Amino acid sequence: MMLPTHALAGMALALPLLVVAPELAAVGFLAGFLGGVLPDLDLYAGHRRTLHYPVYYTVFSGIALPIAALWPSATTVAIAFLLLGAALHCVADVFGAGLELRPWEATADHAVYDHYHGRWIPARRVVRYDGSPEDLLLSASLAGPLLWAVDGWLQVVVSVTLGVAVVYVALRRRLAAAAPAVVRWLPAGVRPYLPERYHDDDP
Repeated sequence: MMLPTHALAGMALALPLLVVAPELAAVGFLAGFLGGVLPDLDLYAGHRRTLHYPVYYTVFSGIALPIAALWPSATTVAIAFLLLGAALHCVADVFGAGLELRPWEATADHAVYDHYHGRWIPARRVVRYDGSPEDLLLSASLAGPLLWAVDGWLQVVVSVTLGVAVVYVALRRRLAAAAPAVVRWLPAGVRPYLPERYHDDDP
């Protein structure tokens, strides 16, 4: 799934705070957003392995959430929803495509690395690929309740994130087609550090 979908999903996790702890809702929304983004910071350094921990994020969020419920504060809520957002991101990636430049071709099966079991979890392809029409539908479905529930700067964050999703979906296949050509123009010293999928069409 694309990054905007993960970010919006992380934010949506904090919606119950509007009822149970409205004074901490903004913290929860921001932490959920950042948690949804966090795993993909490994995009150019062992993507879906370096910062993707489907088991560990889930376990630690299961510990942090009760602590936040028992001792609610900006700190405990932020930690809990950061971990929840990251855990949801890693689990959701299992239901997307594998690691490949053109995931709609379904030629790779590695979805997310499971460090606990020491193996790659295979891609389920419920969402065919990041930036697919169904991925955008999922983003829009998450953004709808958020736009209704929040206001001010949080509403701006949701709107901009959804806008990025729309642009990404519109350009997704063109970006994949252009990537190998762009890579060939990069300095030779930089190319070895790019993921293998960007070298698919190298001569």
